[in-house]
Amino acid sequence: MKSLRHAVALLVPALLALGTALALLVFSVARRVVIPKKRPADVEILAVDTGAQTIELTRTRDTELPGRYGLFTSGTYGYVKLGAVLSADATTVRRKLLTQIEPGARVDRSAGFSGWYYSTPSELHLPWQNVLIGSPAGPCPAWLFPGESSTWVVQVHGRGVTRAECLRAVPVLHAAGFPNLVVSYRNDGEAPRSRSGSYALGAAEWRDVDAAVSYALRHGAERVILMGWSMGGAVSLQTALNSGNRDRIAGLILESPVIDWRSVLRFQARAAGMRAPLPDLAMSALSVPLTARLSGAENAISFDSLDIVARADELTVPILILHSDDDGFVPADASHALQQARSDLVTMPAFSGARHTKIWNYDQIGWSDAITGWLAAQGFSASA
Repeated sequence: MKSLRHAVALLVPALLALGTALALLVFSVARRVVIPKKRPADVEILAVDTGAQTIELTRTRDTELPGRYGLFTSGTYGYVKLGAVLSADATTVRRKLLTQIEPGARVDRSAGFSGWYYSTPSELHLPWQNVLIGSPAGPCPAWLFPGESSTWVVQVHGRGVTRAECLRAVPVLHAAGFPNLVVSYRNDGEAPRSRSGSYALGAAEWRDVDAAVSYALRHGAERVILMGWSMGGAVSLQTALNSGNRDRIAGLILESPVIDWRSVLRFQARAAGMRAPLPDLAMSALSVPLTARLSGAENAISFDSLDIVARADELTVPILILHSDDDGFVPADASHALQQARSDLVTMPAFSGARHTKIWNYDQIGWSDAITGWLAAQGFSASA
């Protein structure tokens, strides 16, 4: 009996310690979901030839992609534009530089590969202005590109990035006559910070986008098309479902969108080597007010409300989904599931090889044609 009591005395603290360690791990994973790190350095610059204006990078599934891209660097230039792949071997890729780099310029080895290409609105050589949108979070900066149509496009960027991500879509929409309002939202580094500074995965950010819709309606828009990139797709869908302006939202264009967060977070957890049930435990923690706050979230997040496949019957407007089947970050499964559930509303042309939010870079003509064809098919024009 004495030995049993001794064993129990040793076991109970061990179990408590194990439970505490598991809880801390769950909270840590949940925190990563709502408070993303700054843009990671995911590639190395191995060499720069300022004579030939070429750059050599470590080879990854992104850096080997054909097309035009950007590179966040530290040193003299900051953001650098990249052109075609000139050569590649098993570990390196040599690409054309589209940003002139002068001899002697300092370019550090660590860099971040980007699909943005454009980093500022002035690079588009189109008329634009800075505007402020009064939202529940406070004044949110936006870029307004005027156009002829009374149908405006409100563009919404994704998680961990800023509105510059959306600039690639402005030229094709502007050429079709549509004003573009490229917006920011709470906690994205440009708009006001909430108390917690964390993302709500669309559950709160939609209110800032709804304020942008109201801004457009006050300034001449009769209807609005929402265009959301990655998490911006989730934000746009929540806006379309919850907005008091819902009857003025005429359609959605979704680029590499998050349709169901559960499938995305499970996919990313597997890619990071996390085993079940850790991602589900983290989502459960984010679903309960107390543990959500312990995880860094401002409020509990309802993953049921964010599952648009399950809520497909609530959708009422036409939707264009642009999603590469080998996205690699946000799997296209839920996009296909939504298209199958609402084939009457959802158009989803086939794309592959382009990775996440890089279809424009990889196949600009096909991507642009998909948008202009969908706009024409839905009856959207510069005169409407």
